[in-house]
Amino acid sequence: MLLKRVAIKLRRNYFVRHFSVERGSKTALFDFHLENGGKMVNFGGYVLPLQYTDQSIVQSHLHTRKKASLFDVSHMLQTELTGSDCVQFFEKLCTSDLNNLQNDAATLTVFTNHRGGIIDDLIVTKINQNHLYIVSNAARKENDKNLMIKALENYKSQNPKSDITLHFFEPKDRSLLALQGPAAAEVLQQETDVNLSKLYFMQSTTATVAGCGLCRVTRCGYTGEDGFEISIPSFTTVDVAKELVKNDSVKLAGLGARDSLRLEAGLCLYGNDITEDTTPIEAGLTWLVSKSRRERGDFPGAEIIVKQIKEGVTRKRVGLVIKAGGPPARHDAPILSRDGLEELGVVTSGCPAPSLGVNIAMGYVPTEYSKVGTRVCLKVRDKVYEAEVTKMPFVKSNYYSKPK
Repeated sequence: MLLKRVAIKLRRNYFVRHFSVERGSKTALFDFHLENGGKMVNFGGYVLPLQYTDQSIVQSHLHTRKKASLFDVSHMLQTELTGSDCVQFFEKLCTSDLNNLQNDAATLTVFTNHRGGIIDDLIVTKINQNHLYIVSNAARKENDKNLMIKALENYKSQNPKSDITLHFFEPKDRSLLALQGPAAAEVLQQETDVNLSKLYFMQSTTATVAGCGLCRVTRCGYTGEDGFEISIPSFTTVDVAKELVKNDSVKLAGLGARDSLRLEAGLCLYGNDITEDTTPIEAGLTWLVSKSRRERGDFPGAEIIVKQIKEGVTRKRVGLVIKAGGPPARHDAPILSRDGLEELGVVTSGCPAPSLGVNIAMGYVPTEYSKVGTRVCLKVRDKVYEAEVTKMPFVKSNYYSKPK
């Protein structure tokens, strides 16, 4: 029996190794995932672990909330923009005030289209006035590349003396690890030369991590917990990952736990909760549109977005808790009025919330139904269940923020 199980495992690993090009691209940790029991799936064009055999998705989720987990997020697009006018150029594409952002500070922002829709959400780190580091979604990789390339070509045609250079890192060149959870700082502090007590949420720095001196550490993440994203040369990623998981507080985690953690934190998933047909205002992301940018109105779709800020919107993204033990409502499940007669919208994300012991969801409803406490219904497999609009995040965030 043991030999049979080993043979099945070997065949499975052979299949994943040799046919992964058809299923998706590999990250530098591909073999590392397999060696540690990663159950691999295609996500955003990359083969990544959904979970690991040593723990369920729920166990992985709860471990992240209690201690710390290490995620491979190397599928994300990492971009470097340099040049004396790179801030001026990039502000033409997004909604943030990068000019007044402090050096080595990061901000969440969005690319928008002429209708005010969200092309992608991304984190921009202003290393200095002449240097930006950008992380955006793998599923939007080609869209983002084309957007930036074409925008830069147009910008340089109007500003021929511009010295801006644009560089996209491929996963074979540079990887991205996310260490998330309340024990993340204690774990990482043992492996880095940076005083992490002085590195606050959405701040970034260069650092040595587990002997690799070419890392960029940003205090941020996608779980609602304290944590870090570590950009690292791919040739040394496996060594760094191995060193981090030696700590008893750290376990490897996959896409399954990453999704349930981000939903509990009320964070959006591109393609589900935000798309080119949703504006930042409808999505409850008005704070991404800086006051100075509203006044200048010099980003794509500004006229529509500023009008929505002033006059309001007809629909809003809301959090929902399913009542009376109803089942999880997944993507595209209809949101109905309380009497079940009128379809108000659809669920954009939904799953069980391990931290709360209830099923939660997000979706868009008409503004008049968006008040906390409003009762609605969700249709799941042709049955109707009661739900209630609730505050987000569903689980309190624990970011390590700078004292005010």
